[in-house]
Amino acid sequence: MEITRCAWVPEEDSLYRDYHDKEWGRPVHEDQKLFEMLILEGAQAGLSWITILKRRENYRKAFDGFDPNIIQHYDEKKIKTLMMNEGIIRNKRKIESVITNAKAFLDIQRKFGSFEHYIWQFVGGKPIINHWKSANEVPAQTEESQKMSKDLKKRGFSFVGPTICYAFMQATGMVNDHTVDCFLYHAK
Repeated sequence: MEITRCAWVPEEDSLYRDYHDKEWGRPVHEDQKLFEMLILEGAQAGLSWITILKRRENYRKAFDGFDPNIIQHYDEKKIKTLMMNEGIIRNKRKIESVITNAKAFLDIQRKFGSFEHYIWQFVGGKPIINHWKSANEVPAQTEESQKMSKDLKKRGFSFVGPTICYAFMQATGMVNDHTVDCFLYHAK
């Protein structure tokens, strides 16, 4: 039996296929994973997702498992080391944003009890279920991602524009943007 996936998934690419089948669109509530995905979506800005996906393990190693408690203390020496790491995108602004975002992330945890509690408020605490017939219908941003972006920026985050926020919302299951013909559309 043939499985139908979202049209953006190249069938011949097992990395992309596994990401779609096992992660994309599944609700994430763990703070550490939410932080990782926010950072990776920001790293993607101006690039294709597969570029980041292929480097994800390198990012995890380079950024101490995305532990914001460690990242918040990165200094110029660490930034220089990261700038020489060929396994990640060596964009100084993006690297510096990880440090800035780690500090802002920890501040939100202190203020809201968890980042999960804070971030899921933008969708009322449960996933928005969309009913797209084709990938062409899926928006690049929404009112919710615009509000999220504005609030994150106000709290000191960078590389969190509304399009990045929407991609983050899709990746972490805050919205279900699997097209209706995808085998995962009805998955819980």
